[in-house]
Amino acid sequence: MPGKLPESKPGASVTPGSGAADPDATTAATGDGSWRRALVIGVVMLVVLTVAVGGVEYYLRSVDMGIPRVDAFTGVPDAARPPKVVVEAMNLLILGSDTVILAHFPKGRASAQFISIPRDTWIHIPKSRDGGGSGQDGRIADAYAWGGIPLAVQTVEGYTGVRIDHVVIIDFTGFQQMVDALGGVDIEVDQTVTSASPPYRTFTQGRQHMDGATAVDYSRQGGPVADAGFTRIRHQQQVIRGVLDKTASRGLLSNPVRFNSFLRASAKALSVDKTLSIVELASNLRHLRGGPTFLISPSASTGDVVLPDSEKAKVLYAAVQSDDVAGILSAAAR
Repeated sequence: MPGKLPESKPGASVTPGSGAADPDATTAATGDGSWRRALVIGVVMLVVLTVAVGGVEYYLRSVDMGIPRVDAFTGVPDAARPPKVVVEAMNLLILGSDTVILAHFPKGRASAQFISIPRDTWIHIPKSRDGGGSGQDGRIADAYAWGGIPLAVQTVEGYTGVRIDHVVIIDFTGFQQMVDALGGVDIEVDQTVTSASPPYRTFTQGRQHMDGATAVDYSRQGGPVADAGFTRIRHQQQVIRGVLDKTASRGLLSNPVRFNSFLRASAKALSVDKTLSIVELASNLRHLRGGPTFLISPSASTGDVVLPDSEKAKVLYAAVQSDDVAGILSAAAR
């Protein structure tokens, strides 16, 4: 089963900044979504890397067979979908209850770009094929809440002009267990910060080893209110880099018990569309160098509602559509 969707109702009167029709706003305010974003990126890339460095395809196929499949595209109107411009490139939409990430894998698969679209980005949400959805403006995360996976796909495709090839959905209960299965991760803390909730951990600037609970706590921490969401995105990207480094090491693969615990925890956290094979994806990405580049969709404002920078976003997603990696890197925020 996919992760639970927020209980939001389409058609409600929504004013930017009001928080109306967004019952998950408390989650955004407390930062709970950041560790979820970390899991979203991590599960996909970690499974890819374990196959690439370990040659454990046979075992992983048994895990892959247990991952639930969802119908992500049947409910998306064909006429509303953008064309596929570069057939050999792949665009993966990664979703959670408050997470929207467009992962681009260029032709040749030598790199990957993961573009986080802030959940509070204010855009048009179309009506779905069955008449659901809103047909009005709202937060991008509302699409998932109002119309499930197909409306989320339709909304992201409409906003970016990029055709989505596959979808990954995350259930978040296993993240702590995944990090603990790795024996913890090493995180480069960018600046000293004390968590805003019990047990009020202090994260001192510099390299720190964190277990699952500590890493989750760090991912939740933001900065000033106006920039809190973007600070948390940067924190979760630091967590992912630490997790990827740990997973790519030979230590994980030389410990069968830890390796099994990690893969089983990962598999429990995933649902994917009907045609995506994690094993085939991993095999196809063996030449990926250095893990993904983490980027943020251009925004003109921050805070309770994030207004997109339409001109910069147009340049960014045109580069994604045309598989122009240099253009992607120059147009996106970091």
